[in-house]
Amino acid sequence: MIDLLILQSGVPTSGSEFVDQYGPALISAATTVLLFVLMFALTYYLGKKVLVRATEQSLQSRGLKTGLVSLAVSVVSTLVLVAAIAVSATVAGFGAILTAFATLAGALALGLSFAAQDLISNFVSGVFIIKDEPFKVGDWIEWDGNEGIVKKINLRVTQVETFDNELVTVPNNQLATSVVTNSVANETLRVSCDFGISYDDDITIAREAIIETASSIEGVLADPEPAAPVTELGDSAVVLTGRVWIEPRKHSAAAIEAAFREAVKQRFDAEGIDMPYAHTTLTGGIELETNREASVVSSSTE
Repeated sequence: MIDLLILQSGVPTSGSEFVDQYGPALISAATTVLLFVLMFALTYYLGKKVLVRATEQSLQSRGLKTGLVSLAVSVVSTLVLVAAIAVSATVAGFGAILTAFATLAGALALGLSFAAQDLISNFVSGVFIIKDEPFKVGDWIEWDGNEGIVKKINLRVTQVETFDNELVTVPNNQLATSVVTNSVANETLRVSCDFGISYDDDITIAREAIIETASSIEGVLADPEPAAPVTELGDSAVVLTGRVWIEPRKHSAAAIEAAFREAVKQRFDAEGIDMPYAHTTLTGGIELETNREASVVSSSTE
């Protein structure tokens, strides 16, 4: 097109001819670029001063964490930048270029959304975990048959340390879509242990032994007081469930449960209380016939 224009108009041979031939086009291009730069600077400045600052102050007033506020500010800043470019290009008359750019950006966004859908899911789940706080760093959580202590919460993954001192990295979408039990979310936690006694033993004596033993364990609260109701009449034992209350952030529930079971076993042994186990008793008789006797009976029959 440029070559054709030059051939049609001819090559300027002097400065005045160059100005007359290309001056209006150059002035128009310079005006367009200047208008684009001025509109971009004005739009971006106003967006940063108004939208970004309003977003930051609004989130901070809600008491959200610094990491979440910083993330929101970064997202809004990016949107302001894109909006400033779009407005400036429209005002400057770059509509065709803007349309092509929007089409290309849409195609790229669609391709990236399919390729990184798991990453985006984890990212969004991380935002909700940080905002809703179903658990915090240091909490003991259980999910999908797993358990451990939360060590770090990131936007994509959460790091959990198991009781075997293993560090497990869990994608946030698993924690966001699973049933998560937070055993230390409240100030107190009930710990229950089942103890079976013989049908011939006295339930009252066994219950007193369990309650007295529970009260002597360090970390067990006096209020609510320990209890030991009958919860099952099994095939071989009467089951009493010892129930105690602890402060989970001060004492380990697993350690309390282990100490409770051991102390009750020792107390039952001292009191002569039997702790039966499931067993099978065979009754009746079996008749055996030797080969010789079978041969004699067979010959007599013949």
